[in-house]
Formats: sequence, C-alpha cells, structure tokens
Amino acid sequence: MHSRKRRGAGLVAAAVLISLVVSAPARADAVTDWNDTAFAALTAAPPAGAGQPPTVSTIHLAMIHGAVYDAVNAIDGRYRPYLTAPKAKRWYSKDAAAATAAYLVLSSILPAQEPKFALLYRDSLAGISAGKAKDGGIAVGAAAAQAMLDARMNDGRFGTFRFEVGTEAGEWRPVLPLFVNDPAAWVKNVRPFMIRRASDYRSDGPNRLESRKYAKEFNEVKSLGVATDSTRNADQTDMARFWSEGPAIWTRITHQLSDRYGLRIADNARLFAMLYMTGADALIAVWDDKAYWNFWRPITGIQEAGDDGNPATEPDEKWLPLINTPPYPDHSSGLSSVISAMAETSRDFFGTNRVQFSATGVNSMTTRSFSRFSQATDEVVDARVYSGIHFRISDEHGAKIGKQVARWREKHFFQPARSHRHDHGHDHDDWGDH
Repeated sequence: MHSRKRRGAGLVAAAVLISLVVSAPARADAVTDWNDTAFAALTAAPPAGAGQPPTVSTIHLAMIHGAVYDAVNAIDGRYRPYLTAPKAKRWYSKDAAAATAAYLVLSSILPAQEPKFALLYRDSLAGISAGKAKDGGIAVGAAAAQAMLDARMNDGRFGTFRFEVGTEAGEWRPVLPLFVNDPAAWVKNVRPFMIRRASDYRSDGPNRLESRKYAKEFNEVKSLGVATDSTRNADQTDMARFWSEGPAIWTRITHQLSDRYGLRIADNARLFAMLYMTGADALIAVWDDKAYWNFWRPITGIQEAGDDGNPATEPDEKWLPLINTPPYPDHSSGLSSVISAMAETSRDFFGTNRVQFSATGVNSMTTRSFSRFSQATDEVVDARVYSGIHFRISDEHGAKIGKQVARWREKHFFQPARSHRHDHGHDHDDWGDH
C-alpha cells in the first residue's frame, strides 16, 4: 500500500516538472484529448496498447474520467464532487487540471507506457500559459488523481476468480473458438463506483429449460443466429456485425455529440465520467449475474438440446453462431447492459431521448443511424440474438440492469451543487433538433 502511494507522489512530482517543458501546442479540450489517448492505450492490441477487453477498459476509463471530473469540477464548481473537491480558484486552468488527472491515473494503470504518456502530457501543457493558473490546475489535477488511486486500492481488480465449468444441461462450459474461461471473470468482484452492491441488480434469471418460453427463444436464436443458411435478412446481419465491436461505438458517438453541441470542458468532464462509471457498474453487476446463473450459451444449448428435457427443442450438433461466442456465461448480456447504461446516461445528460446520431462500425464498415438513444439499446437486444450468442431474455435482462444502474446514478451522483442551477449552458429542448 505504501509503495503505491510513493509511486503516486513520484508521478505528481513528475507532473510539476513536466509543466516547465515547452513543446507543441495542445488541442482545444484536454478531456476529449486524453479520452482518445486513454482509450487507445487501454484497448489497442499489444504492443501499441494493453489489449484490455471492454469489461476491464471500461473500469479503468471510469477511474481516469472520475479523477478528471473531480479535478475540473473543483474549479468549475457547478456539481457535487465524486470523491474530492481540492481547493481551487475559479481562474485555475481546467485543461491543466484535466490533463494532469488523466496522465497520473493512466500512468498508474499502465506504468510500462508512462514515458509515452509523459510526452503527451508535455504537449497538453505546452499550450497553456505559464503562471499561477496553470500551476493551480496541475495541483488540483494531481490531488484528484491521488484521491482516485487511493480509493481504488485493493478494489478487486485482477483477482483469481473464474466461472464455474459445468457438465449438466443448462450449465455453462467453454466453447468454440478458443475453449477458454474468461481471464477477466474477476470483474464480478470489483468494488462498484456508485452502486452499493452488484448483487442488488441480479436478474430473475434465464427461462427454465423445460418451459415454452425457453423453447421459443431457443428456436429464435437457432434460426436467426446461425452462421449459414439463416433466416436473417441483410439488415439484421449488418446489425449483428455492427454491434459486435462492443461499447467502443458509444465512445465515438459521445465524441460526435460533444463536437456537435460544442460542449465546454467542464461539461465534457462530467459527461465522460458519468458514461464510464455507469457503464462500469453495469458490467460489474452483470458479471455478478453471470456467475450466479452460470447459464449455457446458445451454441451449447443447441448442440446439446437432446439433454435439455424440452420436447420443443431439436439438437443440431453442427450449429455455429454468426459471431464467435465470448468466453463467459450467457445470462445476462454484458453488451446490452453497458450500451443501455450509456444510452440512459446520454439521455440524462442531454435531457431528452430524442437525439439523432450515426456511427460507423469498425467490424461491419457500415453506418447505422438513430433518432433516439433508446433505439440503440433496442437494436443491441436484437443484434445479440442475430449474432447467435445470446438467448433474448439475456439481452433484455442485461438492458434492464444497465437502466437500473443509470437510474441510481442519476439520483445519487453528479448532481448540481446547491449554489448552481442544473444546466449545461444549452437549452435542452434544442438537443433533438440537430
């Protein structure tokens, strides 16, 4: 514990020294710039990045942007802090605060890449005029980063838990293509950022194997989710491939909306913190749910349907899904939960569900357009069935968990400070018109 604190103190000292170095000018907003940096560093395949899966990278982005929010908000003062409100003057540099908080937390998460981050940090600070405003911003960012690092010590990350491997009908077991047990199954034991306990959001579970509902959903995914000779239409296939990229899509959507509406740095700090903290807690709750129900995936259920005791299901030993099955249990759906959480967060931030946006999928190389945030959630529920990797009830329950976590966050976190109105400097009635 003490060694971690000494390392944090060393990074704080490095931040102050780097502030004296002049380099290329920074871009307009340190929050979005460092989001790009952190996202790439966490998710890109080695050696360029850490290659973290969405469950792990979302948790780490929540740490980074939580610290950034506290740093910028300490200066802006419009909302309640998440962990801390370091003493700050209103004229301190918010960009310096955001860059420092992001740099220090990201460097602690990925210490091997710290030299690269240090160069980027110099670039961030180079465009900020030297003086008390810059120095004050750096100090506030360092304090917010240290508070986050202290709060997340021994929080359950990188534990030894793995999902139980079953042999009976309905029990999860590793499947094609890799036959592995999720290396990040420990996510279920990570201490949440906002919700009290992950188990508070546990779903009602999958349908009973012998039930009519199970047979109905079994036959739906068997027909629509198979890799070849499917009953999917072209749009449904595109939908499945589009959403197979995961929650990275919502990060791009958020950048798009931030640019469109010209969000100020304090608004971006709040939006990105809300986004990743809500998404992280939804994923933690879902991984707890997966471990509790430990339900088999469609590929197992369809290939071994002769053992499920349901006369309305027929086995197909050669059945394969359109999208490769992830290495963890079916129920409930992780992607449905995190997209639901992020869509609800966007709705809360912008004050309306009616916002038009588009995104181009990295896997599908196609662009899909939406007129409401909730439309994206609904599409993910369908897409995971078309992908052949979830029974529908798993997607529906995952989306419900994400929404419930978002509701908790909206009631308890990121609320206005008593001395300020709850606004983003825009008229909410105008969001849906763009």
